[in-house]
Amino acid sequence: MSLGSALAESAVGRWLRRLLRSNEELVSEELVTQAVKSGATPIAEAHDRTRVTVQGTVAILTINPQKRHSWLEADLVDGSGTLVLLWMGRGTIPGITAGRRLRVHGLISSRDGRRVMYNPSYELLG
Repeated sequence: MSLGSALAESAVGRWLRRLLRSNEELVSEELVTQAVKSGATPIAEAHDRTRVTVQGTVAILTINPQKRHSWLEADLVDGSGTLVLLWMGRGTIPGITAGRRLRVHGLISSRDGRRVMYNPSYELLG
């Protein structure tokens, strides 16, 4: 087999693999690519007890508006994984809604088997 045909086979193979992937896989790949291009760390590659910047979309937003223990919890997804963002003492934050793209910075830790970032600084993305 010549080098030219090997390259053609690999290009065809890549095309076929891309064609056979699900929409969810393609969207996940695009989210990771966007995050990396912006200089953010993919969630799956962020290590516990390190300060990192990650970027993704708020998939789920949970509000606990109790006076004594209010918090806002958001599941941020970037295609490589999910990170729970917890703002303690906040019932709401203007602009943070389900479906919103965010860039956050803070310390990653684990809680009950989930990756969590407490009170991260954030930037709303368009």
